[in-house]
Amino acid sequence: MIGKFLDRFCLGLRVLLGVLMGALSVPVAMQVLSRYTGIIPSFLWTEELATFLFIWIVMIGSVVAVWDGTHFDVRITRDFKSPFLAFLQNGIVHLAIMVFGLLFLFYGIEYAEFGGKQRSVMMRANLMITHISVPIAGGLWMLLAGYRLSQDISTFLGRKGVNT
Repeated sequence: MIGKFLDRFCLGLRVLLGVLMGALSVPVAMQVLSRYTGIIPSFLWTEELATFLFIWIVMIGSVVAVWDGTHFDVRITRDFKSPFLAFLQNGIVHLAIMVFGLLFLFYGIEYAEFGGKQRSVMMRANLMITHISVPIAGGLWMLLAGYRLSQDISTFLGRKGVNT
């Protein structure tokens, strides 16, 4: 039940990513047209908006990658065939993601508060708009990696019970 909810939640994040990518194409196209054709005047706020959108795309994309298991992890050992060693290997990856998620959440709150005291140069937008993405992503990494770890544990225990 929780897995279905999280799966639908991540589907919603994928849709949001598509919308943000479409939105990102507008200021980037405006920048290209203004720089190389002179058809429209040069707007400096388009670069800020593109940066804001890109930050959110990266952070939301990282959350989806944690759910899909497509995040970047470095395997310093080969993939093990032993169920216990494979469980241990995946468990360490999920625990590491949870630790980094905790760090992003904990320090990201202070980072977001710092951003809340600042405004962007061109758009005069409160920078908490982008800074808040860090603790949100960290919290979601912890949640999703924790769920994946619990799946790994129940799979391993279920497999162990069948084999003995």
